[in-house]
Amino acid sequence: MKAAGKGKQHPLLAFHSALLILFIYVPVLMIIIYSFNDSRINSNWSGFTLKWYGSLFDNRQVMEALGNSLSIAVISTVVSTIFGTMAALALRRMASRKKQGVVGLLYLPIIVPDIIMGLSLLVLFSQFQIPLGKLTVIIAHITFSISYVYVIVSSRLANMGKQLEEAASDLGASPWQTFRFVTLPSIWPGVLAGAIMAFTLSIDDFMISFFVAGPNSTTLPIYIYGLVKRGISPEINALCTLMIIVSVALIVLAQWLLNRGNGNERSSMLPF
Repeated sequence: MKAAGKGKQHPLLAFHSALLILFIYVPVLMIIIYSFNDSRINSNWSGFTLKWYGSLFDNRQVMEALGNSLSIAVISTVVSTIFGTMAALALRRMASRKKQGVVGLLYLPIIVPDIIMGLSLLVLFSQFQIPLGKLTVIIAHITFSISYVYVIVSSRLANMGKQLEEAASDLGASPWQTFRFVTLPSIWPGVLAGAIMAFTLSIDDFMISFFVAGPNSTTLPIYIYGLVKRGISPEINALCTLMIIVSVALIVLAQWLLNRGNGNERSSMLPF
């Protein structure tokens, strides 16, 4: 199908794009709107209110699930960011033939369906007789978050080039000095973006957490699932709205960091 004119999009493509956006975002918008509904019945709008947001913070179970989600997300983010960055730095210097196999393994957690990932981790923990709880959820989140951190940091390394590192070595810098003063400042936006992405994935994860969570390790997505089985209430809408806002904000921040890092490519003074 030919374009309607130079630089113009065909009307059918624009219409298709609009329908796709509506299909994706209208359900999300409905959740946000009905989180402010004064009535407990979603199908009946009876006025604007913020009371459901206030009741969330008075709910002990919600606060416990939130505490579990945050503690798991923070720990898994720190660990996966360190290991994902180390993997990107190591594979950058590896020979191409060996690198392809390792990169394939790192991409597996992204490609494999979450249900398979969760089931395989559950079998692994059962075989080693590791009791299900916060530790198993943290390990599971680290497992899939490393891959995302690696992808983001490695793309940043690919854009960086090796000229500055080679110049630092020529000027007598040690490998640690080169990393500390040249490599790390250059890839720092990518590392932060990878950490934010890992944190977002951990906070939002349901499927894998559902398989490996145990007593006293209920996360917010699992808690919401338990509430939905008894019916959708305004509290669920309010909780989902807050999670949507946080997730979108973190993703926008991660994208901004990547764009800012790519847009500020410039040579830096070598402090040695």
